[in-house]
Amino acid sequence: MNTPPPPRTSVRSLRLAALTSVALLLLVGCSGGDSRLDTGTSAAKGADSAGLRVALITHGGEGDAFWELVQKGAEAAAAKDGIELTYANDSDPAGQARLVRDAIGDRVDGIAVTLAKPAAMKAPVAAARAAGIPVVGLNSGIDAWKSQGLLEYFGQDEIEAGAAVGGKLNGLKVKHALCVIHERGNVALEARCAGVKKTFGGETENLYVEGTDPEAVDTVLTARLRQDPGIDEVVTLGAQFALDAVDSVKAAGSKAQVATFDLNSDLTKAIRAGSVQFAVDQQPYLQGYLAVDSLWLYKTNGNVSGGGVAPVLTGPAFVTRTNVAAVARFAAAGTR
Repeated sequence: MNTPPPPRTSVRSLRLAALTSVALLLLVGCSGGDSRLDTGTSAAKGADSAGLRVALITHGGEGDAFWELVQKGAEAAAAKDGIELTYANDSDPAGQARLVRDAIGDRVDGIAVTLAKPAAMKAPVAAARAAGIPVVGLNSGIDAWKSQGLLEYFGQDEIEAGAAVGGKLNGLKVKHALCVIHERGNVALEARCAGVKKTFGGETENLYVEGTDPEAVDTVLTARLRQDPGIDEVVTLGAQFALDAVDSVKAAGSKAQVATFDLNSDLTKAIRAGSVQFAVDQQPYLQGYLAVDSLWLYKTNGNVSGGGVAPVLTGPAFVTRTNVAAVARFAAAGTR
């Protein structure tokens, strides 16, 4: 079978095709549809938001596992957003205030701060605002962030969290609860115990200890449990203090059970073993993440979570023996 010859293309057809191609190229070059132009525009927008400098300043103590989770969350958000993050902490309110002033002097683009001692932070926060630096709050100060002019707040309503614990203790038929406050004057910790007292039908007693001295905590708690065998529940306000309380209960020969606010990997093991009844997780990793990410969103897109009038709540979430397995894998990874 013979194959037919290919069709002949005239010179005139080739010229028309060439002219058409040139016209199309010119049209694309003059229009907004050039992918290279779109890429350049996107890159320019990205450059505008890149290189932001944010300071996260907390009242956390050195080596505290809780604040390590806050910092991890903040670092994850900073890495995602291309932010240069500085984390600084001082448990002394005057020292924390100095750190805020240092950040203002460094001309950072945003500050995330805790308000554990709101009165001490009022002046430095006002100075940041006067310098045009947006400030958001996290973890502590849910009753003070709006009055001090912070843009947003990320954390747990401690009164409501404490009230939820009080209700849970009622269900467990507890009679006398000892609420252990490891930092005197910290508004968040005081609010937790006040919340417990608000709903708990039994007797609530506050015990103040020096949280920076583990041996002193154990001594004071053990002594109180020995003095009053009627105490049947110890409520601590931090994961490491719950683990210490388990030892104090044993040392005192007490029959008290232990429950706590906050969570870490070791505590999930204690819940699984039954030595701690439950924990109230306020999700510190999430607090750090949202605080830093919110500053990026505000600087790049003018977003304000909660509309600037309502806090963004990260808790309370109860972790018990029935659901601890689902949480434990994240705790083991260092993010819960």
